[in-house]
Amino acid sequence: MFDQGYYDRLARLKLALDKKSTASMQGGRKSTRKGNSAEFSDFREYMPGDDIRSIDWNAYARLDRLYVKEYMEEKESTIHFFLDLSRSMEYGEKKKSDLARELTAALSYISLLNQDHVIIIDGSAPERRFSVTGGKAGYRNLESFLERTGPSVPADFFRAVKNSGKLHAGLTILVSDFFSEDFINGDGEKGNAEFSQMIKYLRYMKQKVIILQVLAKEETDITLTGTCNLIDSENPDSKIRVTMDAETVARYNKGLKDFTGGIRTSCEKNGASYHLCNTAVSFDRIIFNELRDIYER
Repeated sequence: MFDQGYYDRLARLKLALDKKSTASMQGGRKSTRKGNSAEFSDFREYMPGDDIRSIDWNAYARLDRLYVKEYMEEKESTIHFFLDLSRSMEYGEKKKSDLARELTAALSYISLLNQDHVIIIDGSAPERRFSVTGGKAGYRNLESFLERTGPSVPADFFRAVKNSGKLHAGLTILVSDFFSEDFINGDGEKGNAEFSQMIKYLRYMKQKVIILQVLAKEETDITLTGTCNLIDSENPDSKIRVTMDAETVARYNKGLKDFTGGIRTSCEKNGASYHLCNTAVSFDRIIFNELRDIYER
């Protein structure tokens, strides 16, 4: 999906996590639990049952008391991606779905390189998922999975999240335009309440939550003029005829600003990170500049 030079640049990044995984597999994340990896953490007094091989005899010679060395235990963290590939994501000269796949691929590559466990879940069909571990070796299969996925029915992230099963403490990234019936046709307060409820649930499941809202250039910079027939991409039988005059464009822009602003506010209130990803912006700028605060520093 990217050239080798780009993968080399991605390799310098690491996603930041709030929580450490309790999974038993070895990985590239430092756990708050103590283990036997090579990275020294601290000393503590010897207690009966401790491995005598961990005793620091130099400290004993100086202090005449037994101390053991503790080390940080490296654990594998789980990164969940909930990906929207519904028909509304097929819009734009550069399709929103293409940007969504690229974002998922790049962030998955970063995660796998750090020995994390990556799970990609189709927001329209939660049973359709891809799980991979094993570092860089599993990435090509992940790319193939993303390339095979095509347009599907409208995404239902609420159902997808609740039906995803037990989530190990880690990171959940949702990638979508969030153009759903709950948000568009319902009143703003109801839509924001349901969105907030989803984030609260993920936070309760010990997830750091990142929301990537993907919009097309054509949605944020209206160039349509005259009288147009607008067709609902999710329901081709649903059409509306509008005249794209200055007043109509102004009302649309206000509606879009209120919509994205409501999602951003819900994220801020509930401890999630929000980023608007526009197809008008270069992918390079999105990954290395606009998303810089989701990486470890």
